[in-house]
Amino acid sequence: MTTALVTGASDGIGLETARGLLKRGWRVLVHGRDQARAGVAVKALKGPQGEAVPVWGDLAEMDQVWALGNQVKRLAPALDLLINNAGVFEKERRLTKDGFERTLGINHFAHWVLAQRLRTSLQAVPAGRVVWVSSQVHVGADLPLDDLDLARHWSGYGSYGASKLANAATAAEQARRPEWKGVLAFSLHPGVVATKLLHQNFGAGGIATEDGAKTSLYCALQARMEKFNGGYFKDSAPAQPHPKVLDPAFGQKLWDLTQSRVEKWLS
Repeated sequence: MTTALVTGASDGIGLETARGLLKRGWRVLVHGRDQARAGVAVKALKGPQGEAVPVWGDLAEMDQVWALGNQVKRLAPALDLLINNAGVFEKERRLTKDGFERTLGINHFAHWVLAQRLRTSLQAVPAGRVVWVSSQVHVGADLPLDDLDLARHWSGYGSYGASKLANAATAAEQARRPEWKGVLAFSLHPGVVATKLLHQNFGAGGIATEDGAKTSLYCALQARMEKFNGGYFKDSAPAQPHPKVLDPAFGQKLWDLTQSRVEKWLS
């Protein structure tokens, strides 16, 4: 049975993405911030098709990200798909216990570590994939590589956009890197979706979460996607990302700076 890990699958787009994979007969590792949330989500997803399995870890704490990687490697030594879906939007500048600006810490650094921890599992299948849920917000964003903690200029919207630019640039750079040979990477805009994040930070509105999962599922499941490796998608079709996403020098520097910040959680 093909196996996927979906982060942030306890509600919103992640829950619907997990549901879509289960309907197609997948085994889905359903991630929640803690064991209780993951368990509730698995109960909500139970049906006649596929298999939902709870996994958990707070992405704001790198030790828990490390432990989540261990959980997944035990459950799925061969992992077909990683969907880096979980995300936050902070209204105040805060640091995680490990010293990362919280939005970039969760949306970028934690998922980067998780992907690295699971690389050998993704390479243990014929065609593994990593899907990074970015946002169209990234197109107008800035990500200062000399200030990845955003200490000089911070806003909630700016930090969120920077984290989503990091997601798209990471997917593009992952596709270039020889150590990731055999694994495809994509980033995407899910649409303006009626999630908890949208309502708390931007007010009401947005498309249904089921519709918001469609592009994630497209990037996860569509056949013959090799020529789009590293690409950015919107409305289940290739789209134009921020110019920095297409810049190998920017991607490599972001990758190297990220690795230097998280090195101790990679082994």
